[in-house]
Amino acid sequence: MPNIRSSAELRNQYNEISTFCHEYAEPVFITKNGKGDLAVMSIEAYEELMGRFELYGLLQEGLDDVTEGRTRPLSEAIGALRRRRSK
Repeated sequence: MPNIRSSAELRNQYNEISTFCHEYAEPVFITKNGKGDLAVMSIEAYEELMGRFELYGLLQEGLDDVTEGRTRPLSEAIGALRRRRSK
């Protein structure tokens, strides 16, 4: 269940909210005037999320390459890697 707090709680109970974000690696949703306004999370959770987005983007690029026929035989790819490593 999402952890929802008001902006006043963020101001008055910052340490408690920070501790929650670090212990559970989950965001806390902050409301302003009763409506959703912010999502607060630890730096570690944010970096993990951004890493996933980057990975998903790279995987999509690979799938697009396969769909468009931009592939080459495995032996050719390994040979190119070996040549780059030996330089």
